[in-house]
Amino acid sequence: MSLIPSTSTALVARHWPGNRWIRGERAGTFILECMALTLTRSRELQLRAEQLLPGGVDSPVRAFRAVGGDPPFVKRAEGAYLFDEDGNQYLDLFGSWGPMILGHAFPPVVEAIQQAAARGASFGASTAAEGDLAELVQRCFPVVEKLRFVSSGTEACMSAIRLARGFTGRKFVIKFEGCYHGHSDAMLVKAGSGVATLGIPGSAGVPEETVMHTLALPFNDLEVVRAAFAARPEEIACVIVEPVVGNAGTILPAAGYLEGLREITTEFGALLIVDEVMTGFRLSLGGAQQLYGIKPDLTTLGKIVGGGLPCGAFGGRADVMDYLAPLGPVYQAGTLSGNPLAMAAGIAMLSHLIAHEDEVYSGLEKTTRAIAEGVAAVAREAGVALTTNRVGSMFTWFFTGDAVTDFASAAASDTAAFGRFHRAMLEAGVWLPASQFEAAFISTAHGKAEIAAVVEAARGALIG
Repeated sequence: MSLIPSTSTALVARHWPGNRWIRGERAGTFILECMALTLTRSRELQLRAEQLLPGGVDSPVRAFRAVGGDPPFVKRAEGAYLFDEDGNQYLDLFGSWGPMILGHAFPPVVEAIQQAAARGASFGASTAAEGDLAELVQRCFPVVEKLRFVSSGTEACMSAIRLARGFTGRKFVIKFEGCYHGHSDAMLVKAGSGVATLGIPGSAGVPEETVMHTLALPFNDLEVVRAAFAARPEEIACVIVEPVVGNAGTILPAAGYLEGLREITTEFGALLIVDEVMTGFRLSLGGAQQLYGIKPDLTTLGKIVGGGLPCGAFGGRADVMDYLAPLGPVYQAGTLSGNPLAMAAGIAMLSHLIAHEDEVYSGLEKTTRAIAEGVAAVAREAGVALTTNRVGSMFTWFFTGDAVTDFASAAASDTAAFGRFHRAMLEAGVWLPASQFEAAFISTAHGKAEIAAVVEAARGALIG
């Protein structure tokens, strides 16, 4: 691998001319003597933001602490590309962390938002659009007999867990190491996403009493789950799982694992919550549960369900959902839940996915495979240890030569190497997730030109 962030001079010249390169210690490598990427305006905005926002950001991974370098400030986006405040263009490989499955500023979604905004941004009262979107969700997720919209994936998971506890009358919750179900207190135990990125074991401000009923177990190990239930056969309310882990990097379920969780929870009278905030509508129209053939009691959704606007949902068995107020004793509410702009965007997004299901998902499969395997081939040529995990249009390149099957094996990756790779790719105009422990995503706006651009950038980054 090149000694420090490097890329091909041809790629740099295309985006940022006038940069000077010196030959590295290894033949065929080049070392960037000065930053190729001009980020003057972004740096100014970052300095201003640091005076106003903690760390200058509203979400930790945006600070680039895990990969180094300066975070560009995005001005606009279109299709497969982001454009920053300095006029630089980037090929986007994280898609707002998943929701942009049809690319940025997808015209039908933009039009739907504009029309909804003209009628009013928020009412604090029910609208027909909530039922319209709920019907589309049910069409894609038949096990969701009833659902409720919220404003984020965190809210969806937090509410689903409260509902499971209220329905079962039990206190304990099983989650899995490296899985991230939002930043509610009880779930910040051996979590993924920014917690893993920053190396934080949990979070300050979360009392031990709050997490004492959360059991964090290794992912892909059914025996430890069965042992936990054997120890507390009538105390565990639910198991919550990312069916394909996305917030520790992409980690696939072992054969029979999800089916095993379904069997164990059924046997002991606990609920199975499948967190499809990231995988819902992404891996297939019916998410991971359609792909793997499992039927959870409750499902949580986000990202795509709101067309990229702040929106989440949780739903499932009618008898469980009817425990929610105003019908039942479990309270949950939100002033902006079912927001008309988010409903309009979600309706436009899901309507397109339903109408073009075969075309969308076959195209995503083909494009993502070409990008993921293309870069893996370059890594083999360069002699770089790289493991590629992929399902559909989400994937991760782990800088390790070993299989990644759980959070422990993901955490063994060379994060410094990933940071160098991230900086080199960014300098070449390709923007990856700013953490080894996050999934990358492809949209229908990515095509042959984008495949070639990613592989070419990787060749420069890994070979020089």
